[in-house]
Amino acid sequence: MIALIVIAVIVLIILARCIRIVPQAHAYVIERLGAYQATWSVGLHLKVPFIDAIARKVNLKEQVADFPPQPVITKDNVTMRIDTVIFFQITDPKLYAYGVENPLNAIENLSATTLRNIIGDLELDETLTSREVINSKMRSTLDEATDPWGIKVNRVELKNIIPPQEIQDAMERQMKAERERRVAVTSAEGEKKSTILVAEGRKESVILNAEADKQSAILQAEARREAAVKEAEGQAEAIRKIQQARADGIRYLKEAGADDAVLTLRSLEAFEKAADGQATKLIIPSDIQAIAGLAGAVTDTVKFAASPNGGGVEEQKV
Repeated sequence: MIALIVIAVIVLIILARCIRIVPQAHAYVIERLGAYQATWSVGLHLKVPFIDAIARKVNLKEQVADFPPQPVITKDNVTMRIDTVIFFQITDPKLYAYGVENPLNAIENLSATTLRNIIGDLELDETLTSREVINSKMRSTLDEATDPWGIKVNRVELKNIIPPQEIQDAMERQMKAERERRVAVTSAEGEKKSTILVAEGRKESVILNAEADKQSAILQAEARREAAVKEAEGQAEAIRKIQQARADGIRYLKEAGADDAVLTLRSLEAFEKAADGQATKLIIPSDIQAIAGLAGAVTDTVKFAASPNGGGVEEQKV
């Protein structure tokens, strides 16, 4: 009875060990009697006792390999040290298990030789400024070389580029000289722009002053023109009013029964009053000679009427 119990326990243990659960992002490579049998993916699996064996457990996650600095020589014979970081992922567990003995060591040596080949075609300055080109070439070469191993290289990055100490000192002196040159150029450009701005300011000031003088002259000319127009209009208005007043006076006298001699005398009296005024200008009618002749005739008539021989003429009062 005890023996049966022991045998049953042993059988249960064996069955339990034959049941395997593959976790997420993993794969198991199964061998039967030493030969490849299958690749188990995620889930529950059962293997044959004493015949099937798990040859290798493979991690399918993306992995990172950080390799130590490798000595490389540039095209211009400068020795430097460069360390790389490689991001890779296992795509075929079978090839990964049977393709190469130590895949990680193989990738490290392959990356070192590839890096030496690429850097050997570049000079020092190109190496320092061509990280993207180097990364792209290394990724392409490593991805192609690791395909038979079931590995895909997703990305390659140059972590550090360490030139010799004397090269670093020379680069620092060069950078310092370049910064000093940029400061001098910037200062010269600033002075140039300042001089240009001052000259442009003076130019604009002269132009504005000339424009102001021009506008002032135009306004003064317009003011003089408007004053002349106003003065001419005033003179014309004065002439018109004088003519209107004269015409009104003559019409009034005619309506009162005055003859031409009386009208002429009234015109002369009005002219006399106008001459006695404070006006700086005197407007003389164009028919002044005719008026003077009429005035002489009227004077002779008045003298004749006042003489004893002229008693037959009656004095008329207007």
